[in-house]
Parts: sequence; C-alpha cells; structure tokens
Amino acid sequence: MNETICALATAPGGAIGIIRISGDRSLEILSHIFSKDLAQAPANTIHYGHIVAPVPAGSPSGIIDEVLVSIFRAPHSYTGEDSVEISCHGSRYILQRVLDLLCQHGCRMAQPGEFTMRAYLNGKMDLSQAEAVADLIASSNKSTHQMALSQLRGHFSSELSRLREKLLKLTSLLELELDFSDHEDLEFADRTELLTLAHDINARVSRLADSFQTGNALKNGIPVAIVGAPNVGKSTLLNALVGEERAIVSDIQGTTRDAIEDTIQLGGITFRFIDTAGIRRTDDTIENLGIERSIAAAQRARIILLMTEPGVPYPDVPVRSDQTVIRIENKTEDFQAKFGIGIDALRQLLIDAAPKADDSDIIVTSARQYDALVRARENLQRVLEGIEIQLSGDLLSEDLRLVLSNLAEITGEGQITPQETLNNIFSHFCVGK
Repeated sequence: MNETICALATAPGGAIGIIRISGDRSLEILSHIFSKDLAQAPANTIHYGHIVAPVPAGSPSGIIDEVLVSIFRAPHSYTGEDSVEISCHGSRYILQRVLDLLCQHGCRMAQPGEFTMRAYLNGKMDLSQAEAVADLIASSNKSTHQMALSQLRGHFSSELSRLREKLLKLTSLLELELDFSDHEDLEFADRTELLTLAHDINARVSRLADSFQTGNALKNGIPVAIVGAPNVGKSTLLNALVGEERAIVSDIQGTTRDAIEDTIQLGGITFRFIDTAGIRRTDDTIENLGIERSIAAAQRARIILLMTEPGVPYPDVPVRSDQTVIRIENKTEDFQAKFGIGIDALRQLLIDAAPKADDSDIIVTSARQYDALVRARENLQRVLEGIEIQLSGDLLSEDLRLVLSNLAEITGEGQITPQETLNNIFSHFCVGK
C-alpha cells in the first residue's frame, strides 16, 4: 500500500490507451516524465502536454507522445489515493515506453485487481461491490449488466447493512439480559419479539440465497433443453434459433448421439440451448447413453422445449415445478422449424419465460456469496429453534454471532464487537439512566 503502482487500464490495440497511476507519489513520479509541473494541480482537472524521455544534451527532443493527464486527489479517486490517468495514443510502443519511464522513476507494475483491492482497503467499496466491478467488466448482455450495476451501486450492501442492524438489535437485547442475569425476574429480550424479528431476518436471508439460482442462470446463460422423439426437428430447431448449421440434420433416426450446446442473446438475455438425442426405445447402447443424457439435460434445464410432430406423442419427461415447459408441434401450418415459420413467436415465448432482473432487484451471482448466505440461513434456523425451546441467551448470542460472521464474509465488514453492542445498548435502552 506504500508503493505507487501503474498499469494499462485499457485493452491494447485501440486508438487511445489509458495508463493509470495510484499512490502517494503519483504526481511526483509524473513530474519526471511530463512537460509541465503538476505537483500543485487541483483535483479533478485535465492537462494537455507531452510525455518526455530524458535525452543527452544536444540530442533531438525526447517527446514520446502528446497526452491528456487527469488528476485525482485522495480520497476522491477510484482507489482513495492520489491518482493520475494518462490518455495516450494507442500504439503498443508508446504505451510500453510510458510504463517503462514510470517504473524507472519509482512506480511498480500493478498486480491483477490491485487498483480495486486498494479501493476496498481504503473504504471506497466493500467486497461485494469489488466483485461487481469484475462482473460489470465481464457483462455480456443487458441482464448481467443490470445485476452487476445494481450490486456496484450498493443495493446488496444496503440490504446486508439493514440485516446487520436487525441482528445488532437482537444481540443487544440478549447481551443486556446477560449483564443483568443476577436479576432473575428481569427480562429485556421478549421471546415473542425475538421470534418475530428472527423470522423476518431469516426470510430476507432466504430470499437472497434463493436468488442465486436466477443470478447464476442469467450470468451463465439460461439452460434450454430441446427434447423430443427422434426426427421431429430438434436439430433443425437449434439451427434455426442460433442462425447457423450448428447441429447435423438427417432423416436417419438416432443421428444426435450427444448433447450439442450453443448460446444466443434474445431480448438482452443469454440463452444456452442444448440439442439432445431423440427419446425412444432402442437396443443401441451408444444411443441409449445419449437418451440418458437427454433426460439429464432436461432435468438441469430452466426451460424445456418439448417437441413433437403430427402423429408422434410428446415424450414422457419428468418436469420440476420451477421449470417452464413450452410445447412445440413441428411440421404444421403454424410451426415449421425448417422454413423459420413460428420461430419469432417462439423467441418471444422464451424471453417471456426467462427470469428478469432490473436495477432495483438484488440478485446474488457469486458462489462465494451464496455459500455465506446458506450458512447464515442454517445458523438462523438454530436461532429460531433456540428461541422456541427457550434456550439461554448466551447460547442464542453465539448462534447470532455466527450469522453475523457469515454475512460479514460477503462485504468484508467486521463482526459486531462487544463495544458496538454496549454502545447500542446504552444509546437505545437507557437502563436506569
């Protein structure tokens, strides 16, 4: 954290390249290679000048490039430190020369994610927001962009902060009882109120944990299994949906032996289509393996396109309550996958069936966050059971601290300290004044 770091902040090969510097010596180091002295330059200003390399006396000018330099002063920068951004021309040679000059005068090349790590360590964002930065950069459609932006703006963090306040209230009530345990007739923590509050917290945590299934599907592509008997047009449908000859089409039954996957975007949502082997009775060992995989793919899918044609029954496929099934009768007047008839209507049905995310939704997309929420829910369940059987306050407090620890993992915040509990007690529950 005491070192000043630098790195290329844009992908190489573009018309413009931006080099970012962060650390206490940012402006000092810049002054060695820039044509103007910006040591006293005010924050949030942009300056035109040249990057200059030192040259022997009498030699031609050492100008490397004409650039724009943006100045940011701590704590009002991305990292919370003094920072500089140098906008150069995008030549690989120019960018490397500027980085070399910065390192010669005291910078160190930044490690992957180090700028965002410094932002976290300097209190500019919590861990969930830091993860959202990576998700925002990697977002490939409208849905993943909205989810990452919502988390980066702190919607998830705010919800966890509200849960923390409620848990603090629970803990404070129980700690207060323990402090006055010598008064057997004194009960600060009304068990009915505790139970109501614990149920509310548990419902909120469960809702967040359950959102991971939606978040994971939107992030990685909503799995759609195309299932049906052989030769009803499943591979033709996949090709029509993705717009290319992705799967082999043949009149011979059993052509598709393994699942074929491809992804497309519809309405700002990524769908991951799985063309499966036709389901029928057969003695072909290899084909049977494909059929088993077809059924397994249908079980994993969020949406099932159950396909048939006139005179052929729909296959018997187990369907879960959380799955959407769209029945398609191919080779009819209304739907002909081979000629694209009905494909646009099917695309709209898929968009309508997909889970949605908007700026106000809190949807968990990180497996790390989901794991912490699941453990918090398990510990909350013990709290609920403990309250119902009149478990002692010290044991309940321990389970509550475990919940707080689980939630703290998500944002990187500290657990509730004894001092914080005391402050809460005496600011809200004036005991005897």
